[in-house]
Amino acid sequence: MLDLRAHFSRFLGAEPGRLHVAAHSHHPWPDATREAQLAAWDDAARLQDGKWDRVLGPVWQAAQRHVARHLRLPDPATLCFAPNTQEFVVRILSALPRHRRPRVLTTDGEFHSLSRQLARLEEEGIVSVTRIPSEPGPDCLPRLVEAARRGFDLVWTSEVFFHTGFAQEGLADLAAAAGEAVVVIDGYHAFLARPVDLSAIADRVFYLAGGYKYAMAGEGACFLHAPPGWLPRPRATGWYAGFGALAEGGAGVGYATDGWRFMGSTFDPSGLYRLNAAMDWLAGLGIGAAAIHAHSHALQARFVAGLAGPPLYPDRLVVPLDEPRRGNFLAFDLEDAEAWQQRLAAARIVADRRGRRLRLGFGLYHTARDVEELLARLPNI
Repeated sequence: MLDLRAHFSRFLGAEPGRLHVAAHSHHPWPDATREAQLAAWDDAARLQDGKWDRVLGPVWQAAQRHVARHLRLPDPATLCFAPNTQEFVVRILSALPRHRRPRVLTTDGEFHSLSRQLARLEEEGIVSVTRIPSEPGPDCLPRLVEAARRGFDLVWTSEVFFHTGFAQEGLADLAAAAGEAVVVIDGYHAFLARPVDLSAIADRVFYLAGGYKYAMAGEGACFLHAPPGWLPRPRATGWYAGFGALAEGGAGVGYATDGWRFMGSTFDPSGLYRLNAAMDWLAGLGIGAAAIHAHSHALQARFVAGLAGPPLYPDRLVVPLDEPRRGNFLAFDLEDAEAWQQRLAAARIVADRRGRRLRLGFGLYHTARDVEELLARLPNI
């Protein structure tokens, strides 16, 4: 089992005694990202207006290469970055047909960036939405595949559901069943939490995620893989999306033909600096998504084996431990989840909650000793 605590000294040392088990929510940043944050500031001071040549050149291209490598994308140029995934949600939705109500197929387990936006558009009668139950997890993808054959404009699902931790496998089947529909995979709880290989469907599906969780880069480093030829001219668009447009000076609004067509406008680039630093750090250690996933699952197994009392009984797990299709956090279904989260906080244990689901997750900053400490504190709560 890995012991990388020394590489997280700034976060772990900021409040000694705090036990953070919410890697799936806000993963601590490795120390290497602090130097990257300072480098972003120093580049701004040194280059001033000229900093954008560096940000949108070497810094941007390095981030594209890092993400493409971890997703096994054939062309890094299909990747675009934004401060948050909400920007991509809006741009994708803005590209749907407008001569009729677009038909959207999704699940009832999508994160708020999509679910809230769709609900608001439904209120206005702008879109028609079909939602497939995300639970039980093993049934969701087969239901999506069956439904997708009925014909939709947009099919959107998570790779790992944020409220259960169930990981969907076989998404190529969904892409094949979707016909002419745009297919979007929300990979935020999968990217660098478990191996992702998009090589076989890179020309067919959109994929979005970011650096806030297992990529350990913090805010402002979200990305979208946009397959060539799909949604070439989103109506919600920033002026950066015209960079490299072939129709420069021609009629109409020009767009880049690669991932840049989904660009916004001026942004804080420090997240990209941190993302590159975190990815360089992982590469230097020879650590990839498979190792991160194995480390987290080993800690999960150790934790569940040691549970001996309320409220965290193994039979309260939404996704049982013997289910290999699981992300890097455990979700316990509890009627009084909010109260238990507060009790954990009083014991200086940071967990989080989604409704009645209390979530605990482990990352590279944890060791077996952290699990033992967590188990030791629980009986006194």
